[in-house]
Amino acid sequence: MSSDQRQVGFDGIWLPGSEDPRAQQDAQPVGELAIYRDYLRHYRLTLELKCQDLGPEDLARQSVPPSDLSLLGLVRHMARVEHHWFRRVLEGNLDVPRLDSDDPTGGFHKVAPTQESVDEAFASWREQIAAADEWLDSVDEATLGETRDQGRDDESTSVRDVLVHMIEEYARHAGHADLLRECIDGRTGQ
Repeated sequence: MSSDQRQVGFDGIWLPGSEDPRAQQDAQPVGELAIYRDYLRHYRLTLELKCQDLGPEDLARQSVPPSDLSLLGLVRHMARVEHHWFRRVLEGNLDVPRLDSDDPTGGFHKVAPTQESVDEAFASWREQIAAADEWLDSVDEATLGETRDQGRDDESTSVRDVLVHMIEEYARHAGHADLLRECIDGRTGQ
């Protein structure tokens, strides 16, 4: 695709500011926990926007074969990440098996380009986000300094570290999603 065919959105941004769901807030978040939650919300919405208006074939399209990376794979991966860190580690349910435990790539492998696969991936991801948000609704700022068992070699981590890690995980994959979307239809933007 040549540079003159690129769709750079609205003056270089993905959506007009008045339509961007990430910017639709009454007030800036106050407090450490609220800031973490706002960043999570922002990056979750970014991944969803980068997948918007694409069919199963495009969502499952691999970036640079033989890499398994695809937008749909990112959605599946983030469902798995949300599940592990919130349901298993932060809620203390390490005996619950990981999602897609049979996929050593973390959700990227063998993504089927079908509507059923798309529906399943998004349903799982949204279910995990809802569970994570429910847990976050039940805690306060004091919880951030608490530690949780990670389930390996007696390692523990703070709740704060898990939330920062989740933001980092989404931010890194939002960058991947930017490039994947640009490869699909040339659309770029925030």
